[in-house]
Amino acid sequence: LQSNSCGPGFAEENTSSEEQAMIKIAENSYLASPNLPDFHGCSPGWSSAFYGAECFDSEVRSYLKNLGKQKSSESQNIDAKKVELEQLLMMETKNYRKTIKFYQKLLQKERRSKGPETKSVLPKLKGQLQEMKSKVQFLELVKKYVQAKQWGVESYALPTVIHNGKTDTMDMAPMDESSLLLYYNTEKHQCNNQNGVRVLQAGTPLGLMAYLYSRNAFLEGYVQQFLYTFRYFCTQEEFLQFLLDRISSTLSSASLDPSTSLTKICNRSFYILQAWIEDCYTVDFATNTDLLGTLKEFISSKVASLNGYGERLLSLLEDASARKSGSADQCSSVDKCEEESEEGRKILHSLCKKLSEDVSRKNFYWKLSKGMGPIAQYQRERLHTGSAVLPKPCCSSFTEESSVSFARADEVGPFLLIECSAQQLCWQLTLLQQEVFHKCHPVHFLNSRALGVKDKCVAVPKAVSADTVSLKVCNLFLSKCIQDQYLLQLLKNADSISTWVAAEIVTCHTTKRQVSLLSKFLLIAKCCYEQRNFATAMQILAGLENLIVRQLPAWKILPAKVAEIMEELKAVEVFLKSDSLCLMEGDRFKTLPTIPSAHVLAMHVQQLETGGFTMTNGAHKWTKLRNIAKVVSQVHAFQENPYTYAPDFKLQSYLRQRITRFKDADISALAADNCANFHQIPAEKHSRKIQDTLRRMKATFQ
Repeated sequence: LQSNSCGPGFAEENTSSEEQAMIKIAENSYLASPNLPDFHGCSPGWSSAFYGAECFDSEVRSYLKNLGKQKSSESQNIDAKKVELEQLLMMETKNYRKTIKFYQKLLQKERRSKGPETKSVLPKLKGQLQEMKSKVQFLELVKKYVQAKQWGVESYALPTVIHNGKTDTMDMAPMDESSLLLYYNTEKHQCNNQNGVRVLQAGTPLGLMAYLYSRNAFLEGYVQQFLYTFRYFCTQEEFLQFLLDRISSTLSSASLDPSTSLTKICNRSFYILQAWIEDCYTVDFATNTDLLGTLKEFISSKVASLNGYGERLLSLLEDASARKSGSADQCSSVDKCEEESEEGRKILHSLCKKLSEDVSRKNFYWKLSKGMGPIAQYQRERLHTGSAVLPKPCCSSFTEESSVSFARADEVGPFLLIECSAQQLCWQLTLLQQEVFHKCHPVHFLNSRALGVKDKCVAVPKAVSADTVSLKVCNLFLSKCIQDQYLLQLLKNADSISTWVAAEIVTCHTTKRQVSLLSKFLLIAKCCYEQRNFATAMQILAGLENLIVRQLPAWKILPAKVAEIMEELKAVEVFLKSDSLCLMEGDRFKTLPTIPSAHVLAMHVQQLETGGFTMTNGAHKWTKLRNIAKVVSQVHAFQENPYTYAPDFKLQSYLRQRITRFKDADISALAADNCANFHQIPAEKHSRKIQDTLRRMKATFQ
């Protein structure tokens, strides 16, 4: 059993504490009451935006149809089906949790060499865990499908939604739907509605907002795609006002009968509003206090007095604000329970990833085959040295072995970079990168031209801060739309790491030390991309491709096996730039953690943003917006599978200090002070050249 690592033999030694922590949290998971509110967890999720109508296949629909039909006398209603589904999901996840705990005990018994018979039981148990995990995920998908089917109206009644749903019947003379939305017909598109052939092509801003109330908006992935891309055609204030108008006009008249139009419009409005808060609070509400104030005032004055759901919305906003500010203790006990349940769900799944086949150690298809075997052998030899042993969790063995204080990182210099193994540094750099990546949102990658992001290695000038970047004519969002500029911080962090790599190399005072650091950074980059941390791998590549670094004499004496990794990294870079969805191919991204290159992803989005967003009649191209939403949705997909490496906080502190020291360094100035960065001419040869020159000059005067 292997974890995501560059070399074998480390997983069982270092993941025991991780597994115990995961099991402890998992024991408190999936214990929520099945009688949850109808609006629990409204966000459709990234899979809805990525797969669209294909997110829910025929197997899911068939399972829901047959659910609860043990009694042949009558079919259960949707509420009864939801209760039974919750019970099944709770039962399966509890069994799943118990089986993982039993598997951990068997692993510990095998490590102690007290139970050789467990070797035959572990493979069978691992297969059972895979089946149980698949069943839990399937039931979760069915649950999401049930939520997506609720509320909504037929497409022909969407003009009524625009009129604020003031009537209780749908037989009124509607507006011309063609003036709001444009469709195209296709036989290949499989949809869940009865027609199954109409696909949304374009629409006016009002029409696109009204389509959120379509019966199949959630099932088609439209809602999540809209939440990612609506800023291209309307502001956050306009969208919020549209939802609040629908709630105001239907809340007092909506009945408990779910079949009435006003109830459908009212409930769908709440559903969309909560999905927006859950998914986009950090990019829309946290950065716009006026927007947040308007929503809170409306809920307090209009909703709380008539509908108990108002308290739920206010609690949701407080919870999101607490997570944003890092003070999660302010959350209510109910929200805490739900948050722990969701956290346990993620950790439970991340633990089960360790039970799958160790595909992470397999080479990627784009890697060069020539000389790769010796490189792997060289790397394994380095990883199994004494300094390569990864410190166990919650243990400062690394600092105990070294008498050097991490507080004096400047005095230590690159010594620890050479002493630590490539795997150690890869793991800690990956955790540092993950910390930055998990703070970003798919919306951050939209409209990056307006932030000054360009197709070059250094996307953000060092002399320009994120706060002083002006929004120029290339702004694709509406002028009054507030845009969070976190992408600039992400790219600046990447640039800092690249500069740090180059600075560490050019400040080495001997060629031998430069060769050691070049080899170490190449092996770290190789280890990173093999673990699908493409962000750090490309940052190291950018540092190694610095003009000053590429001209160093140390490259000529670098071992050939290690030097070939440079070409391998360039091949990876070409692969990443070749297709915007290359990392989403197959099922690897679902089981293996991934961190994409922020700059490469931003460039892919810019390519999709090229060209007009509107048709000749002024309607906005939804097909274009849908493709953009599909590409940026992979950000949330990758964030669902975090790396579970054991953090070494002292080593991370050392790396942070070194990166901070060199983040604004002038590589040319640093290189000029080091004679090891220049090609040296032997003294005898240099003297002979001077004598030959003087002899030729003397001959000219004779």
